[in-house]
Amino acid sequence: MTRFRMPALTRLAVAAAASLAVVASAFAPAASGAPAADRPEYVALGDSYSAGVFVRPWDAGDGCGRSYRNYPHQLAERFNYRLRDVTCGAAEVVDGILEPQPSHKILGPPTVPPEGGWPELPPQLEALSPDTDIVTVGIGGNSLGFGTILAKCLELGLTQPLKTKPCTDHYTGSGSGAPWLADRFAQLDADFSRMMRAIHAAAPHARVAVVGYPAIVPDSSGCTFLHWNQLGSTKKGDMPWLDGLERRLNDLLHRHSDHENATYVDTYGPSVGHGVCKSGDTKWMYGIRDNLTGDGDQTDPPTELCNEIPGTGEACTLVHPNARGLDNQAREVAKVLQRGGVTPAGLLTPPQG
Repeated sequence: MTRFRMPALTRLAVAAAASLAVVASAFAPAASGAPAADRPEYVALGDSYSAGVFVRPWDAGDGCGRSYRNYPHQLAERFNYRLRDVTCGAAEVVDGILEPQPSHKILGPPTVPPEGGWPELPPQLEALSPDTDIVTVGIGGNSLGFGTILAKCLELGLTQPLKTKPCTDHYTGSGSGAPWLADRFAQLDADFSRMMRAIHAAAPHARVAVVGYPAIVPDSSGCTFLHWNQLGSTKKGDMPWLDGLERRLNDLLHRHSDHENATYVDTYGPSVGHGVCKSGDTKWMYGIRDNLTGDGDQTDPPTELCNEIPGTGEACTLVHPNARGLDNQAREVAKVLQRGGVTPAGLLTPPQG
């Protein structure tokens, strides 16, 4: 059926669950122009989707995989912000934003940690202060357990070959995963509200923008079973449910933005038609294992687990925005900040390539 060995399924589930995510460590922006004290102070919080993991070039110093092409860096460069980017792959609302991010939840790239692992990271919230002018926060997917869910879809696609939508059946109706998922949504709802209150308390004068997640698989046409630069062993029949799950997550983020004095950034709508099952320049999302994008020749040597995943991609990218996906995020966040009057006039035009 596939050369992906069955004993590796459990390890794949653990790795994917941990890897799909994003928090910490500050960057000093290279922006020039007005003196630092006259430039707006911008703090970027979030998980791997905001950090831009696996898009070259990335910072290899702390395991967060923060790309210099992510939307925080694009915005800071073009709008002359003083940037403090503490986004980090695998960050969660609690373990990452509100509380320290444990060493075992810091997953790179570099995917292979130094001897002894990465040091624990302080809460991202500590980057905020009364002097902060702008805050973006993109978080929630890891707290919900999206990586665990995707890993389960991969597993069930292999172990239940006669079912057309085994993952949907597992997580809905009387499926055994349905109560777990309901609990995760309820906990995320409570934790997100607590986080938003904490952000406003730590940065009382800041404009806050909540950044939603881009489209992964809004249209299953073009998806091919066991293509690992797409969604691997996820059944095509499960893809509409996965898309609905992501839209439900974005709805939660949007609702909290409306209720808690923040602005929501929709990156999903503009990315429809550019999901993981597209190809070439039309594809804005990495698959399970894919070729790296961005500038330079930086690599992420595959782990033993990654080598067990079929496919010829350079790295186990585990469904994150590629370089064009990061550019889409930057465009949409810029539009929202411009409407708030905290950027210079003119639309942001991210670099191409």
